[in-house]
Amino acid sequence: MTNEVRPTAAKRPTAFALVMAGLVLVFLALGTWQVQRLFWKLDLIARVDARVHAEPVTVPTPADWPRITAESDEYRHVTATGTFLNDRETLVQAVTDLGPGFWVLTPLQTADRGTILINRGFVPAEKREAASRAAGEINGETKVTGLLRLTEPGGGFLRANDPAGNRWYSRDVAAIAAARGVATIAPYFIDADKTPNAGGYPVGGLTVVTFRNSHLVYALTWYALAAMSAGAFVYLLRQRRSA
Repeated sequence: MTNEVRPTAAKRPTAFALVMAGLVLVFLALGTWQVQRLFWKLDLIARVDARVHAEPVTVPTPADWPRITAESDEYRHVTATGTFLNDRETLVQAVTDLGPGFWVLTPLQTADRGTILINRGFVPAEKREAASRAAGEINGETKVTGLLRLTEPGGGFLRANDPAGNRWYSRDVAAIAAARGVATIAPYFIDADKTPNAGGYPVGGLTVVTFRNSHLVYALTWYALAAMSAGAFVYLLRQRRSA
């Protein structure tokens, strides 16, 4: 009785080897893509760091609003002059290094730059009512310096903004402006700097500028998988030759 290798069994090592070869190419492509993303992220971090520490520039005009993007304008150091509409402030829930509480967002009406929502800073829950921090209310024309931030539509994590109930979990510029009856609102807000306010509140300058950068880890993972697949490919080829 002769031992014959079934055709399908003989082909299995070759088929698996081809699969491993395909995986090597896929994993190498994914690793290279992550390397490209890594350099893009490092460049973005450098550009944002330069914006944050640059001398402040005047906020964009309404004609410039359509061209504002996160990549070119987020965290730009800016300044704006106008009058606060203190009776239309909005509190947005916040968790900061100072603990939980609220961001105080107040519209700033300017002469030629529209109305800009200003995040004046943080207040704890016991300072939620404007009357409890009346000393920090600014009347008349004032100059605000801070970081340009893009609107945060929708709400926070698992929490949708509730304009009707006056419960806010994100700094959604358009929704807040509509709820407060503010027209010609800029599509961004400004995080005020740490210039102290009378009475100590709100506390500005708490912007956290961080970027998640795991691209190197992902790249090394994909390249490791490519190496493992290459090893499996070589093993299967040797097994095929010795069969």
